Amino acid sequence: LFWVVLKCFAIFILQDSITMPSSLINETSQWKRLEEHCATLKQSSHHLRILLQDSARSDALSAEHEGIVLDFSRENLLPESMDMLFDLATAAGLEEKRNNMANGVHINATEDRAVMHVGLRCPKGKSLFVDGEDVVPAVHNVLDKIADFSARVRSGEWLGATGKPLTNVLSIGIGGSYLGPEFVFEALRTDPAASKEATGRNLRFLANVDPVDAARALAGLDAETTLVVVVSKTFTTAETMLNARTIKKWLLDSVACADKSAVIRQHMIAVSSAIPKAVDFGISAENVFGFWDWVGGRFSVCSAVGVMPLSLQYGFPIVQQ
Repeated sequence: LFWVVLKCFAIFILQDSITMPSSLINETSQWKRLEEHCATLKQSSHHLRILLQDSARSDALSAEHEGIVLDFSRENLLPESMDMLFDLATAAGLEEKRNNMANGVHINATEDRAVMHVGLRCPKGKSLFVDGEDVVPAVHNVLDKIADFSARVRSGEWLGATGKPLTNVLSIGIGGSYLGPEFVFEALRTDPAASKEATGRNLRFLANVDPVDAARALAGLDAETTLVVVVSKTFTTAETMLNARTIKKWLLDSVACADKSAVIRQHMIAVSSAIPKAVDFGISAENVFGFWDWVGGRFSVCSAVGVMPLSLQYGFPIVQQ
């Protein structure tokens, strides 16, 4: 645990050029003190089994917030170990970096961008600014649009090209456009309220360009009852667009009795910031749900990337909660 935490601090410092200290983090006295402390712990005769019998230690090495419990007592740590880690955080300028992120500073130095995924969860009426613009209204405009669209699909108001309800959803994306949403999808499957809302519905994901994966994703699906969500910020991601073209052909071939433009309009939507490219692909502009360049892929689950497919499966109120 110590080495993981120490390495994370080192990476954080090396990646952030805004508040780069005069020395590397592993050259600070706080780091060296932790190294010495770690060596002492390794040489100690105290087994974790013995440490866990100390109730005061266990209480000092746990924290709770909003029903989430962090329990560090199962690690070979002492209360003073945590004090030293917090001292290291101070030496690393961690609080300053966190505040810079929340204030819209371009802490993504590589791309010269803000990192404002926290804004995706900001309530209406609050404000968070990126480059002088309050991003919260735009976030909620997209969320409101997702709530409306997903409700229409789930209720049967939005139908497929042949008039059938769309009960199957295939989300196409890769990396952060896939992993986070699938993780939440799996986590909610056994939640009683979410499971009830998902009755009769089916959500699948397609990320790999291997034709076998596409075949598995489509196995047993009826194109006439399937809605496809193409997730790509730029709409140029090679793997995602190859799969999107494959699934588009499957839809057109399988629903050959309907007008081609109607098939794409009713059966394909996009999550992207590149609306013109999505339209060129055949997807209607009103069926493109946007997000922003200050949303990093691995943090995008609370944007349309995750909220759209999850709302189609579980309903927007569940996802919002």
